[in-house]
Amino acid sequence: MEKLMILYKYNQAFWIALLSLLGSICGLPVDVDPVCTAGGHAKYRLVFKGKWSQTAFPKHYPLFRPPAQWSPLIGVTHSSDYHIWRRNEFASTGVREFSEKGEAWTLMKEVEAAGEKIQSVYGIFSAPAMSTGTGQTSHEFEVFARHSLLSFIIRIVPSPDWFVGVDSLNLCDGDHWKEQVSVDLYPYDAGTDSGFTFSSPNFATIPQDKITEITSSVPSHPANSFFYPRLKHLPAIAKVTITKLKERHIISLSTILSQSNLIPTGNEIDDSLADTPLDCEVSTWSSWGLCKGTCGQTGTKYRTRYIRLHPANNGEPCPNLEDTKDCDPDNCVS
Repeated sequence: MEKLMILYKYNQAFWIALLSLLGSICGLPVDVDPVCTAGGHAKYRLVFKGKWSQTAFPKHYPLFRPPAQWSPLIGVTHSSDYHIWRRNEFASTGVREFSEKGEAWTLMKEVEAAGEKIQSVYGIFSAPAMSTGTGQTSHEFEVFARHSLLSFIIRIVPSPDWFVGVDSLNLCDGDHWKEQVSVDLYPYDAGTDSGFTFSSPNFATIPQDKITEITSSVPSHPANSFFYPRLKHLPAIAKVTITKLKERHIISLSTILSQSNLIPTGNEIDDSLADTPLDCEVSTWSSWGLCKGTCGQTGTKYRTRYIRLHPANNGEPCPNLEDTKDCDPDNCVS
C-alpha cells in the first residue's frame, strides 16, 4: 500500500511537470494546480496587522464618526476550486454586503453552501475587529492537503466598498507545510459603490464593476482618498503573517509581548511609520471682483481661492490664495 502511495505521488508530479512543459513549448497557457502531498494536517496562527496610520495615508484620514478602523476578518480554508473573492472578477452578493456595510451573514452562507455542494471548503473562521487603523488581530486555524489554501477578507472602515485580503494563498509546498508566510496588503475596490473618499455616501455602481486594486494613481481622480500622484506605489496598508505552530506549541511571554508591540523584535523596522507626503490642494479661482480705484487712474481687482486640503509630511506648500490685476475702475471715486 505504501509503495502504491509513493508511486501515485510521483506520477502526479510527473504529469504536472509534463503539462507545464508542453504548455510552454506550444505557447499555450496551462493552469495546473500545485499538488499538496504533505501528510496529515497543519495548524497555523494568522496575525493581521493594520498599517493605516495618518502619516502613511494623510489624505482624508478619518479621525472621527467613525475613526479609521478594521472590520472583523473572515477567513476560509479551501481547495483550488473555490474563491471567496478574485481580482478582476465580480464580487458576490456576500462580498458586496460585507465590503459596503460589514454585514457578514450572506457571505458566511455563501461559504457554507460551497462547502456542502462541492466539498471545496474545509473551514471558516473570524478574527476580531480592530478599533484603530494600526491595530492587530489574530486567529488559529487548520489546513489539510485537500484544503491547503487560505483566503480572507477584511473591510476598511469607513469606506465605500474597500477591503484588503488574500485570495488562495497556498500553505503547502509539495510534500511539506510552509513554516511562515508574510504578505503585504493593499486596498481593493469591490466594484459595487462609486464613492471616492472614505466617508462618501452610498452611491451604487450600475452596472457593477469588477474587483480592482486601488493604487496611488488609480482611480485617477484628485478626489480619491488614495490618490498620491507623487508616489509610484502606495505603502502597504496592512500586513498578514501566517506561522505554522508546533504540535505542542507553548506561547512564551516574550512572544506575547512582541506580538502586542510592547517590546522590539530584533532589527525589524515598522514601515507603517513611513511619512507619505501630501501636497496642498486648493480650489479653483473665484471670478474677478469689481475694479476699485480713482477715476483717471489704474484700479485693482481681486480674486481668491481657498485651501481644500492642507499639506502634510513635507508635501508641497499652499500657493497664494489671493490674486490681483490692474484694471479701469468700474465706479470712479473722485
